[in-house]
Order: sequence, then structure tokens, then C-alpha cells
Amino acid sequence: MKKLKFIVRESSGRAIDANGTSLMGEITCSYEKLCKLFGYPESGDGYKVDAEWVVKFEDGTIATIYNWKDGKNYCGKDGLNVQDITNWHIGGHNQKAFTNVVKCL
Repeated sequence: MKKLKFIVRESSGRAIDANGTSLMGEITCSYEKLCKLFGYPESGDGYKVDAEWVVKFEDGTIATIYNWKDGKNYCGKDGLNVQDITNWHIGGHNQKAFTNVVKCL
């Protein structure tokens, strides 16, 4: 299978704009594997999200990969450490965001 090409920052060094993305699906994957594929994540929103990757594929599709309400930010001491999270949400502007992320796994 052809490996998909993507970036995690624009060539200018600016973050990729993920405004307007919404949930397209969920995956089960280790934090370690996601870090190997996409590098280390951003820290999230400090409330419901502990870790987030924003990825732009060569076809222009933008995907976000993030945990949702299961980490320390939202659940406090009962929440998972980010390294222990295995359930990740995939956001995008369309279903291709989910498909592209799954193809990378």
C-alpha cells in the first residue's frame, strides 16, 4: 500500500488551521504509536482534551487526532495519563480525514 504523505506544520512553521473540523470517527491506538507516526502532540485545550495532533495530508485533507474527556484535564486524578490513552477521536471536514488517518496506522 502506498504510504500517505502529510505535514504537521506549515512550511512557514505555523500551526495547521483545523477550525471547523468535527468528529468523523474513533480509533484504538497507543499514544506511543501515534507519536512515532505524527511526532509529539500539542497539549490540547486544557479542559476536555489532553493531547492533539493536527495533520494535513498531501491531498489537502486536514485531520485532528485527540482524546476526549478521559484524561487528567477533564477527569482529574481519576483520568488517564496521556501515555495510557488508547481511544482517540478523529476530526475533519469530511470522512476522508478518518480514512487517511486509518491508512497511516
